[in-house]
Amino acid sequence: MSASSSNNYDGFLNLQQQLESYLTKLNNPLDIIEPGVVEFVKDLLKLPKPKSDIVRSGYTHLIDTFCYEKKDKEIEVGWGKYYGRMVEQGTKRTKRQPHLNTTFERNKEKYYQIMINKSQEN
Repeated sequence: MSASSSNNYDGFLNLQQQLESYLTKLNNPLDIIEPGVVEFVKDLLKLPKPKSDIVRSGYTHLIDTFCYEKKDKEIEVGWGKYYGRMVEQGTKRTKRQPHLNTTFERNKEKYYQIMINKSQEN
């Protein structure tokens, strides 16, 4: 075997080691995604709360109900109240008041960077 073919073989070994490293990290991709999701939910919880007409005790504002849940191979972000989607997308009788999608679009690069940093740990 010549020296140049030996060097080519070493390059393939290095590539194989790198790929194995990536695959090990991707065994559970939710571990990489979750820190970005956590930051997204923190940003949602910081949104200003429009005045509500509901003043009864025990009432929780829609903004205060943002949360996430891990389900099998995905993470869902949403509201703790059933009508969150109706506020976000509007209905026949109400105009849309987007907050979830606009917050994500405004800060998505920050969330992506958090996930990239997490994937590069180790």
